[in-house]
Amino acid sequence: MNHWFEDFTPGRGALPARAWVRSDAPALSLNGGWRFRYAERADAPADLADPALDDGGWDEITVPGHWQLQGWGAPAYTNIVYPFPVEPPFVPDENPTGDHRRTFALPAGFGAEGARAVLRFEGVDSAFTAWVDGTEVGRSVGSRLPVEFDVTAALDPARDEHLLAVRVHQWSAASYLEDQDMWWLSGIFRDVTLLARPADAVEDVFVHAGYDHRTGGGTLRVDTPGPARLRVPELGVDAATNGDVPLRAVEPWSAEVPRLYDAEVSTAGERVRLRIGFRTVAVVDGVFTVNGAPVKLRGVNRHEVSADRGRAVTEAEMLADVLLMKRHNVNAVRTSHYPPHPRFLELCDEHGLWVVDECDLETHGFWLLDWRDNPSDDPRWREAYLDRIRRTVERDKNHPSVVLWSLGNESGTGQNLAAMSAWVADRDPSRLVHYEHDWAVPYADVYSRMYATHAEVAAIATRTEETLPDAAADARRRAMPFVQCEYAHAMGNGPGGLAEYQDLFESSDRCMGGFVWEWIDHGLRQRGPDGRERFAYGGDFGEPLHDGAFVADGLVFPDRTPSPGLLDYAAVIAQVRLRAEETPAGGRLRLTNHHDVVDLAHVRLRWSVEDDGLEVAAGELATPELAPRASTLLELPEEVPALPAATAERWFTVTAVLARATSWADAGHVLGRGQVQLADAPAPARSPDRGPVRRGPDLLVGPAVLDARTGALHRLGAFPARSLELALWRAPTDNDRGEHGEPLEPAWRALGLHRLRHRTGSVEVSGSDVVVAGRSAPAGTDTGFATTWRWSAVGDGAVRLEVDVVPQAPGGLSVPLPRVGLRLELPRALRTLTWFGRGPGEAYPDTGAATWTSRFSRSVEDLQTPYVRPQENGQRADVRWAELTADDGSGLRLEADPAIGVTVRPWSTEALDASTHTSALRDEGRVWLHLDAAQQGIGTASCGPGALPAYRLEAQPVRFAVTFTALA
Repeated sequence: MNHWFEDFTPGRGALPARAWVRSDAPALSLNGGWRFRYAERADAPADLADPALDDGGWDEITVPGHWQLQGWGAPAYTNIVYPFPVEPPFVPDENPTGDHRRTFALPAGFGAEGARAVLRFEGVDSAFTAWVDGTEVGRSVGSRLPVEFDVTAALDPARDEHLLAVRVHQWSAASYLEDQDMWWLSGIFRDVTLLARPADAVEDVFVHAGYDHRTGGGTLRVDTPGPARLRVPELGVDAATNGDVPLRAVEPWSAEVPRLYDAEVSTAGERVRLRIGFRTVAVVDGVFTVNGAPVKLRGVNRHEVSADRGRAVTEAEMLADVLLMKRHNVNAVRTSHYPPHPRFLELCDEHGLWVVDECDLETHGFWLLDWRDNPSDDPRWREAYLDRIRRTVERDKNHPSVVLWSLGNESGTGQNLAAMSAWVADRDPSRLVHYEHDWAVPYADVYSRMYATHAEVAAIATRTEETLPDAAADARRRAMPFVQCEYAHAMGNGPGGLAEYQDLFESSDRCMGGFVWEWIDHGLRQRGPDGRERFAYGGDFGEPLHDGAFVADGLVFPDRTPSPGLLDYAAVIAQVRLRAEETPAGGRLRLTNHHDVVDLAHVRLRWSVEDDGLEVAAGELATPELAPRASTLLELPEEVPALPAATAERWFTVTAVLARATSWADAGHVLGRGQVQLADAPAPARSPDRGPVRRGPDLLVGPAVLDARTGALHRLGAFPARSLELALWRAPTDNDRGEHGEPLEPAWRALGLHRLRHRTGSVEVSGSDVVVAGRSAPAGTDTGFATTWRWSAVGDGAVRLEVDVVPQAPGGLSVPLPRVGLRLELPRALRTLTWFGRGPGEAYPDTGAATWTSRFSRSVEDLQTPYVRPQENGQRADVRWAELTADDGSGLRLEADPAIGVTVRPWSTEALDASTHTSALRDEGRVWLHLDAAQQGIGTASCGPGALPAYRLEAQPVRFAVTFTALA
């Protein structure tokens, strides 16, 4: 049986698509509690629309919302694969169906004489039919797109209370066009509204507001289907619509200065409020410009997601996203992979974000079939494709923040995409067209790529990329601006390599910038088998097909807490950037204005000088007048005190902050930070030996107690210590797993680095030293690591441990190592880490751009980063010294030579490795201390390139030393 929802067309009964506007015409929200009946199949009872049906025994569901998050069915996550047989346009008979009913009364005065009643749905997943008072009013697909039905004739005038019934099917032919990388969730998940449309209404409105950067003038034209009046009081405009209004002087709109003019379009029956932004988008000599200025997109890909409500996001969550983006220097959003709730675009207009508005289209699952039967090149789907782009453009055409229309995502190539592009070019030539999945870009205005390596980006930036076979197409592409619509996959710990990407983007005007994948982890709040709350990912709902934690790949955690990745990204893309630079006069900070439009009048510069992490002077610098993209070297303030020679490690830090409050942050908000080292640490004085090793049942070396036979560490001062051993393994990061990139974890496990065995070869006592020689190696291989541990009593109550590690790999090692260091177990009473090094957050060889050198202190609990899937985390980098202390101040001090990475956890690496959710980790009643000479870089191989060569930890001899001192 071929159901209506298995048709290629987009439905029936819909009114022409139009702009989303704010009107003074009456409107009745139908959000709230609805009666609900769930069926596992599409052939549910046919009584849904009958006003006489008694639904008193039905359940209640909240609209907007998804039924899978309210007790019916279950969420399912796939990235590419369709969760049903690929047989377009058909879907299985097992097609979950939700019946929704609610009654409503028309308020007094709802609609004057001659008014129509229009029912508007902002988003329903995936196919639905609506009835009013028993009469079918329309059917529609296109889950994340609005649709309107004229219900005037269906409203029964004899009824004081009207019935709206909606049947929603989870699967439809449209599901083949909606294979986005996200949870499969169903229902009426956006607003439902009944609109009164006056007889003389403003049926649609299209704002054209251009800006001429050469004259400072603007041209305004507002098109309406019929005659109407346009008023912009601030500009003195009072004119008929559908005509050009030249303006001698206007202030342009940009993401940096989101200048909006309040306007009104009116007829006798309706007033529509608009907020107009003047701006002109163009490609000039291969460069993406807005208002005549080259623009760099420092962007993120944003799915709409809430840990509790799925895609039924609230306005508070939308605002939180916008404010977090602005506060972390993000200036652009790609609405992956569908148009967002219209209120989100209003917020982008108001606060200032460039937007790539993407159509609700993705057919990625056909990639697994070598694109056989892909709808993008099947003429039977043509109208469905055109319907989707029409509904996208018509709804969002009046937002100045939208500068590119994106045809969709990962849908191959074909005639239907070409038709979409041609329609957009005809309807709205004021914006550019984006589409990534055909690198020959026959129907786009920009050259877009995903996950291109640094080397590929460098070639594109210099127009030396691979040549296309067609000479005309090749020339056209080389003349285009380039954008990375997805890069730096932010899954788990990472992404690494951000700074190198940004340097490439800024090396060439051809590069528009890029969009990190992605903004937020899609973890859904759930009670795990142990009853503890956790964020669920693919497989946690029993899906037979799923892509695991690949859905947790955002810069913010599911509760919208910024991850270390977001902090790093903010530092890397800071528009007010401070970088250390060597000059003939010594180290200085270079201040660069990376804004596209504004100078630095909104910025204050605060400076401080710290010796060994303690502030000795501070003040403010005069902010230089820097135009966009200009830079200058900052001189040291005269107030910097002289430093007696070789007495301390000195750092000069400048922090750029907002001089005054904005719509998105308070005065004093940090915009950027930079440091330069003014003096190296003094060379450590060699403490006199404390005396010979004391012998007994154990060996006593300063505060260290060693086993006389094996050399094993038993105690450091008053604290029991055990399991001191070579550590080469880390709980693999999502990037180490490299699901869609360069996997390292399988090679590491094959080598056995997670299951080292340790052998003591000799324990020798010589004067004040104990030398323990041994070897660490996994079973089943002759690859191993020779270790030498030299313990020396130094100073008063201190012991120095020198560690030598030499790889022994007869065939060589073809993969980098996860880490090289040592670890040991200490009592849980040691609860706080204070350190002098980089902080306050975690950092790895190619991450940690948001960290700086100072003194920091954190509890053991606060040192952990709660990635949705547990993995290596929490290292504090370049630590010179650290103190691990109990509440009474007792503890251990360690001093590194050279600086090392320090990680402190209440659970072992093995537990971290074995856990699938952070909620499953248990405090083991001990503290695990890792001291690393080096770690492998992070990279972004969860989807993209691995760590750059400079950050690979190749196997080679390593030597480092740590001095332990007992603290009373």
